[in-house]
Amino acid sequence: MKQASGILLLSLAIGYGQTEEVPFAAPYEAPVIEKALFGDDVMLAAERKSYATNLATYAANLVSAKGAAKEALMSARRIIALSLNLERRNKQAMIVNFQLRQGVMPKVKVGDYNPRTFSRLLMARAKLLLKGGEGTKKEKLLARYFIDVAAHIDPRNEDAVFECETQRIDFGDLDWGLLTVSSSEVGETSTNSDPED
Repeated sequence: MKQASGILLLSLAIGYGQTEEVPFAAPYEAPVIEKALFGDDVMLAAERKSYATNLATYAANLVSAKGAAKEALMSARRIIALSLNLERRNKQAMIVNFQLRQGVMPKVKVGDYNPRTFSRLLMARAKLLLKGGEGTKKEKLLARYFIDVAAHIDPRNEDAVFECETQRIDFGDLDWGLLTVSSSEVGETSTNSDPED
């Protein structure tokens, strides 16, 4: 009897250990953010915090849902970088970034919005940032990032997809490098480019 219960406990422990972590398909290159690119001149702090938290939650859920696939990790890196550039010390973004850097699968969390609603919210905010073409350079840049993320969060959001593709045709591919300088690139790159220069 003792031997049977010992084998049962051992198999449970092995089974638990196997389901605890899924190996990542590729290493996660954490973005390095020394100073947030977007501040009060673009959006108020409370709003930036809300967007940063919801973006980080979406990134964590994306990686968990896709089993840490290479494409999911690349998307998460961009979204986490955007989140940290909205609020440098955003708790959710810092936790998810650390977990991914350590190869730990983030727990699925319920965000404030489902992906479809969040996509529409990002699009609406992007339109406000553009101000009919009168937005500042930083506001236009943030609007482009929001539009790109909105299109990828919900590819059925035709407004987001149309705007994303229109901007790609008009201005070329969006440069995520402004936000995602990785720890291995810090020595090669000076400081993050300031879009005001």
